[in-house]
Amino acid sequence: MTPVDRSVAVLAYPGMSGFETGIATEVFGLPRPELDVPWYDLRLCAERPGPVPLLGGASLHSPYGLDVLAAAATVVVAGVPDVHGTPSPELVAALRRAHRAGARLLSICSGAFALAGAGLLDGRRAATHWRYADLLARRYPRVMVDSDVLYLDDGDILTSAGSAAGLDLCVHVVRRDHGSVVANAVARRLVIPPHRDGGQAQFVEAPVAVDPDDDRIAGSIDWALAHLAEPLTVARLARQAHMSTRTYLRHFARATGTSPIRWLVEQRIRASLALLETTDAPVGQIATAVGFDAPVTYRHHFTRAMRTSPSAYRRAFRTGGAAAQASRAGRPSPSERP
Repeated sequence: MTPVDRSVAVLAYPGMSGFETGIATEVFGLPRPELDVPWYDLRLCAERPGPVPLLGGASLHSPYGLDVLAAAATVVVAGVPDVHGTPSPELVAALRRAHRAGARLLSICSGAFALAGAGLLDGRRAATHWRYADLLARRYPRVMVDSDVLYLDDGDILTSAGSAAGLDLCVHVVRRDHGSVVANAVARRLVIPPHRDGGQAQFVEAPVAVDPDDDRIAGSIDWALAHLAEPLTVARLARQAHMSTRTYLRHFARATGTSPIRWLVEQRIRASLALLETTDAPVGQIATAVGFDAPVTYRHHFTRAMRTSPSAYRRAFRTGGAAAQASRAGRPSPSERP
């Protein structure tokens, strides 16, 4: 990442949520000298420099305008004042100018409406909060709205689902720029997982149960995480929770919103990510290490969850070392071997 690429502009708008804007400022604006990499140079920009009212009655004062936003290497639109409104001609011009200049554009939650209003999402897949997905599709029929993902990376334009999914997107951008070790360190500082499995469909409105059996479910989950490499069945998990299989299935679904088997698959895939990123172990060996009974099963579930193969993930996100040495030697890296 060269110095010229470090500039990040975040759009401040009237009535904005401090949380969604704070996602970008926390990831890109907070100095991180301990990581020993050139960090980002962040500016909060308003359509008109000066005070910007926030939710809750506070205000933010920014000296930076749309000229600074249009000149940034990365532009973050963390929301819009009204999903039924249209972006101003001045903002549309600034976003288009940034895009023409080669900027990377990010939207969080309803920010996709600004990019769509500028015509920048035409013919592209895009994510937004699940509550707004149908509206975005109706208002901008040329946009291919995906209401199930946490974020989408389309190269120069990246879009995310609601609110906290912006954290997933911003950490992903750090991973693109600086590699998995730095991204994982940032995620640890934020106390979030480096990667969340699944899509936002799991967050569509559902009641949160208060169940006295949740402690037993939580205990079985902790035990399963410590024994992922072993053959695990619903019956075995139920025994850990001191429940019948039928009762366990019911309480597990109520506590987690998913089934034990689907949860196990997700946890095993998550456990495999660090092994793909930081080791030279063959994919088959990694599959066994995290509890899959066969490499083909692992590849199947990994591709469904991650929308890429284990080998492709490793090539994109590994931390270097063996892959670079293998490339210099003119032989396939371990990730390319069966």
